[in-house]
Amino acid sequence: MRAIQISDVKTLKAIEIDTPSAPGPGMALVKTHRMGVCGTDVSCYLGKFPFFDFPRIPGHELGVEVVSVGEGVENVKSGDACSIEPYMNCGTCYPCRRGAINCCQNLKVIGVMCDGGLCESFLVRADKLHPSTKLNYDQLALVETLAIGCHANDRGAPAGGDHALIIGMGPIGLSTLEFARLTDATISVMDMNPDRLKFVEQNYGIKNTVLFKGDDSELDRMKEITGGDMYQVITDATGNKHSMSGAFQYLAPTGTLVYVGITTDELTFRHPVMHRPEATIKASRNAMPADFTRIIGLIEDGTINTDPWITHRTSFEGVLNDFESFTKPETGVIKAIIEVA
Repeated sequence: MRAIQISDVKTLKAIEIDTPSAPGPGMALVKTHRMGVCGTDVSCYLGKFPFFDFPRIPGHELGVEVVSVGEGVENVKSGDACSIEPYMNCGTCYPCRRGAINCCQNLKVIGVMCDGGLCESFLVRADKLHPSTKLNYDQLALVETLAIGCHANDRGAPAGGDHALIIGMGPIGLSTLEFARLTDATISVMDMNPDRLKFVEQNYGIKNTVLFKGDDSELDRMKEITGGDMYQVITDATGNKHSMSGAFQYLAPTGTLVYVGITTDELTFRHPVMHRPEATIKASRNAMPADFTRIIGLIEDGTINTDPWITHRTSFEGVLNDFESFTKPETGVIKAIIEVA
């Protein structure tokens, strides 16, 4: 059957792979309908993602249909439309025993550390499938992106009375915003792309937008917004070492800085910038099973509208020609969807 592989840096290749066998106990055979192109996919394609090896079939933001299930599977059945929780944890290591399965020491993320869903069909653990009778495959493919933001927001935990800042309005920043806006915090967003700030203002009603120009003018805008107090919670979703290292200057005393973007570069800062405000630094990795259940419910009841997210679309046959454009912010891409089936 057909699949598409990232075979080397900035190189995609159409390949033929074996058709999957019948699912064994606890497994399901699924047909891929939609794949969302994630910032992780772009980083893998560009050779910048730390947990990725070539060659690899990408695809972890997926809307799939259950074709058949193996013995003992009760949570899904043939014909179910599902989102996939792509984090294949072992269940026995120290973090798994503590319930932190997102940090499993033996974790395999499909499409990153093992082959993913940019193919016609594949086998997956059935316990990682999250069904919905209401969502379409586009929506189901966006659940995982939203889960990353859901977990990142939980790590920062902005509350009433807090000023919260999200840096970077790509898909991960937007997904964090989706959940930050459901809190009682006052939300600000910052990006260096004015079109993305306009998108956030038009679609989310966020007035506290900050344009980063690299000349420290953002500091005046932030002081204006916060009355000089700066931000109790900052989530950096850029994956840019300069942004991540410089984010401390926006932090209020006793504030929390969450890194959800990933970089392979070193972060450098002078110790006093974190010691003086008694800052808390947190990482946010992957998401939790409950996040998927929550997000599906929020899309189903209309609290989250994914329609504005999808700015680009291509067919399975068009991936080889179109993928490069999805790596370029100047194209206006926020989220690209691949119609696999």
